[in-house]
Amino acid sequence: MVAKPNEGKNLEVSVDGVTYERIPIRTHVVMRDDVLLDVVAKYAGELVQDGDVLFVTEKIVGITQGRAFPLDEITPRKLAVTLSKYVTKTSHGIGLGIPETMEMALRECGTPRILLAAAVAAVTKAFGRRGDFYRIAGSKARAIDGPTKNTIPPYDSQVVLGPDRPDGVAADIKNMLGKQLEVLVVDINDFGGNILGSTSNRALSDLMVRVLDDNPLGQDRESTPMGIIRRVA
Repeated sequence: MVAKPNEGKNLEVSVDGVTYERIPIRTHVVMRDDVLLDVVAKYAGELVQDGDVLFVTEKIVGITQGRAFPLDEITPRKLAVTLSKYVTKTSHGIGLGIPETMEMALRECGTPRILLAAAVAAVTKAFGRRGDFYRIAGSKARAIDGPTKNTIPPYDSQVVLGPDRPDGVAADIKNMLGKQLEVLVVDINDFGGNILGSTSNRALSDLMVRVLDDNPLGQDRESTPMGIIRRVA
């Protein structure tokens, strides 16, 4: 295999004096009817080696678990409409900045938690502090993926929730591959990332967040929802 980076991304990165390749794996557009283990086996099965770390995006896990919802199937309540107006929108993702994604956050996280997160964020934002909403709302809220114009269809008009039982998914993939490697389910974007599910220890997971800090898979139309981290030097 000739490893190639996605456009605008670097194949290699050095962290703490160690160099790693982050090899993107291109797939077909994964749909609800796909079986995740089959997709991983087809595209990554012959590429991974002992010692690798295979990372899989939370989006394809959520999609194959039936956790992708067309916008026209989501009816936001008034509270979702109101709260979404106060979410900071960026060029890299819509987050909970539309009523439909905020509605799904209320369903996933519970209304009390989202209201608490919004109340705290309203206070701390006045003092120039950012990010408290998502810190309090938690990983389920952060993992909700809203539609953007650069998203591959049909997900440019769908909301995708974070994965269910991500640790179990990572373990299932590792067992299926049958190699001496680790598997991560990741939520990575241009602003940073989180490990949602892992077969490794906390120290390795934290290191891999740093290795993936520049989002080597991208978040537009690359169609590379998984990749390999391989130590090279």
